[in-house]
Amino acid sequence: MGLKLENVTKTYGKKKAVDNISFSINKPGIFGLLGTNGAGKTTTIRMILDILSKDSGSITWNGKNVSRKDVNFGYLPEERGVYPKIKIIDQLIYFAKLKGISKEDSIKSINKWAKILEVEEYIQMTPDKLSKGNQQKIQFMTAIIHDPELLVLDEPFSGLDPVNTGILKKVILELIKKGKYIIMSAHEMHTIEEFCSDIIILDKGKTVLKGNLNEIKSTYPANRVSVITEKGIDDIIEEAKLEIENSHDNYYLIKVKNEQEAWNLLKKIVKKNILITKFEIMKPTLNDIFVEKVRS
Repeated sequence: MGLKLENVTKTYGKKKAVDNISFSINKPGIFGLLGTNGAGKTTTIRMILDILSKDSGSITWNGKNVSRKDVNFGYLPEERGVYPKIKIIDQLIYFAKLKGISKEDSIKSINKWAKILEVEEYIQMTPDKLSKGNQQKIQFMTAIIHDPELLVLDEPFSGLDPVNTGILKKVILELIKKGKYIIMSAHEMHTIEEFCSDIIILDKGKTVLKGNLNEIKSTYPANRVSVITEKGIDDIIEEAKLEIENSHDNYYLIKVKNEQEAWNLLKKIVKKNILITKFEIMKPTLNDIFVEKVRS
């Protein structure tokens, strides 16, 4: 049955931080929670985790009201929280104990995840000796060490280099295979597109868009063409009265209003007998859709 929010509201003074939002996660996978700064994402997360109480509406997990006593949560907050002068091994054992894990079992889990996340050499050190990226991986361990049913990841790849990003992505994909429910909040829209099938976008506490990402994108007309040719086509693009968004070494990313403009451009290039090695008509990115919705 999963997680379900119905008409959830939270007010601080005269400001509605979360205004009557509803969504559900009915199967294992990653759900994207998006919004600008101050849109209500963090407040929503804290209500889901029973850190904050809601003013109205309902939040249920498998049909029962959400409670920290009844739901095995894992949470990686955007604000990092490792203690800089306490040994990592001691911190991890402490956090596992808070979740009811014995010292023996926690050490087994720590050793397992330290190996997978490639931080074995740091376990006996204090976090202040680690890079920001390795501190991030240690904090990720605190979120998963107790094998949670529902995992909330707020900006999980912040501060990670490409190698460590790849390691963390692999772990997240394995968690999905094991049937975990994950909520991911991130400002990098390409990350959400990579992982999430369903999303919600909040703006000033209200829902401005939600649903299946592929279905949402299918409702939008094409807005770009990606072209690679054997020689420059700037004059053809200018003749077609189109705008170049990016270009280099005979690669062009061109703005269009619809597919017909794209096909007309193709005809003009072919008519000039210019070899085309790539011609792709593109739908709007999630970033395009996000900007449109929060600015409208």
